[in-house]
Amino acid sequence: MFVLGIVLWQGLTTLFHVQTFLLPKPTDIATAFWDNKSTLWHAGIYTLKEALGGFAMGSGLGILAAIFLARFRTVGFALLPFAVAANAVPIIAFAPITNNWFGLLNPVSKMAIAAVLCFFPVMVNTLRGLTSVNPRSIELMRSYAAGEIDVFRLVRLPNALPFMFTGLKVAAVLSMIGAIVGEYFGGPTNALGVLILNDTQLFDFAQAWAGIVLASAFGIALYSAVALAEHLMTGWQPAARGFRGE
Repeated sequence: MFVLGIVLWQGLTTLFHVQTFLLPKPTDIATAFWDNKSTLWHAGIYTLKEALGGFAMGSGLGILAAIFLARFRTVGFALLPFAVAANAVPIIAFAPITNNWFGLLNPVSKMAIAAVLCFFPVMVNTLRGLTSVNPRSIELMRSYAAGEIDVFRLVRLPNALPFMFTGLKVAAVLSMIGAIVGEYFGGPTNALGVLILNDTQLFDFAQAWAGIVLASAFGIALYSAVALAEHLMTGWQPAARGFRGE
């Protein structure tokens, strides 16, 4: 399907004489990527580091917040609207604020944007997993005189892992988006978002699309890494082994 999509893209843009500023041909994008591979690669690595930093911060805080909200339900219900409100803030409005907080050229400003995007999906999914435990499992642990730590470690956490990884896979892609969007509002010249923006302003759309393709490739790589970690850590589940019960 990937090859077919590229062939159709090349054929239709050639057949209908689509202008480059609307949609460049895949061959033009590939040529631009090859001619500027060194610049694009260094810019992509710089932005990837920002995305990884934001992913780590946002996901870590999301997991900790979910544990806190699951443990203290009353406080959690009171604080949850604040998390929803923070997630509802448009990222294009939040980016200039973080640039003022941390500095235009400081990568932490872009990490903060990525962290905000990653926080909510990880927190919500992890909280769902921690609180959707079968009550009979909790009753069984209570009959063994298990404490809260044992219940969390042996029941709630294993139940939450698939939910948590669902949020992490979403956050892995959002982290790359957040880093690039933050760079659109200013950053060093060796950042991928700044490079894409400059190329579009110079009407070098083929190279801009080459940067977009590289960003997409990094996003797919991050998603695949999280999916691999999920497979390794949740392989004990019947669903992960392809088990089908009646």
